[in-house]
Amino acid sequence: MIKNILRTLLVTLCGVSFLTASASDNSENQTNKEDKSLMNTDSKTAPSALNEDSKKLIVFFSHTGENYNVGYIEKGNTHIIADMINQATGADIFEIVPEKAYPADSYNECIAIAKKELESDARPAIKGDVNVEDYDLIFIGYPNWWGNPPMCVYTFIEKHHWDGKTVIPFITHEGSGMGGTDRKIAASCKGANTLTGQGLAIQGKVAQENQPAAQKSVESWLEELGMKK
Repeated sequence: MIKNILRTLLVTLCGVSFLTASASDNSENQTNKEDKSLMNTDSKTAPSALNEDSKKLIVFFSHTGENYNVGYIEKGNTHIIADMINQATGADIFEIVPEKAYPADSYNECIAIAKKELESDARPAIKGDVNVEDYDLIFIGYPNWWGNPPMCVYTFIEKHHWDGKTVIPFITHEGSGMGGTDRKIAASCKGANTLTGQGLAIQGKVAQENQPAAQKSVESWLEELGMKK
């Protein structure tokens, strides 16, 4: 009697262990699939896009006025880095400018508006445009707002076709780093070879107050990508 009970208990426990392991495997497989679906390419540089003859473009959004940790600035953190990339690569450059500017006198007001835009999945109108389709490689730069690029960056992205393009994100922040925003860029630039995991993240305070260090970071990053003018 006791042996029969122990045998039944052992079979039951084995069955539970098998089901648990199977569920874990399925969960892991699903996670891997989700990761791959977010990454149009997994961080491996496409050499043909990074050669000297490829046509390169820098697209960026940058906020002037009062900014966190740097006070009132005349030139945005991301703009500074965009110019450094431009000087090092000779790429063309285009600034994303919203038709309705974000508040310059209060950073808290600025990010409050940015949060509302994020929550409503807004697409703020922007001024001007550039023909992305004419380029092989596009750098996309922005500050990290609420774990996302500002919504006007999505406005720009969705105006264009990205098939066959190589996209490289760069970002300024005050402690959050890239924060997964490169994967969001990859998901938005449909059909592009987005170099997730190979983007550049520089603290805004460094861009403003220690530009030699920022310059060194930019140049080292471009060297790792095999791309300097």
